[in-house]
Amino acid sequence: MNADLDNLNLIKLISERHFQLRDLSESLWNEQWDIHMANSEWLILAGVYQKGETPISWVTKQVNITRQATHKFIKRLKEKGLVQVTELKDNKKEKSIKITDLGKKCYEQNESLEIWLEQQIADKIGAEKVNELKRLLKSEWGLKDENSLKT
Repeated sequence: MNADLDNLNLIKLISERHFQLRDLSESLWNEQWDIHMANSEWLILAGVYQKGETPISWVTKQVNITRQATHKFIKRLKEKGLVQVTELKDNKKEKSIKITDLGKKCYEQNESLEIWLEQQIADKIGAEKVNELKRLLKSEWGLKDENSLKT
């Protein structure tokens, strides 16, 4: 095991591995494609891909970054041709975001890249361990109710 990871608690260990995977995924994408993407842009694109056309306010709540940063990333996605931004019919203040065909293609290519990365991990540590890790991460940890954590 990596000596840098040996002394980390669970929270820091999950965070470190998440950072490593996101960084690797972003680097691999940016090496292969002319459309360079940041992790926050992927997060927004994923939400819009899965939800379909949606108000920008919904996106802001889902991605857990500031409203200003969300608008900056949406502007970048629009400049890259990955999303369209339109005004909502019944609300002049609110705008809607929709993924373009190019955005769908990029999202699906990135999903393939992540599947490949998962396979690389499975080849290294074993498919059974990967499946067990996924099962554990999906399981109920009892963390939704903050009051249940107080003693």
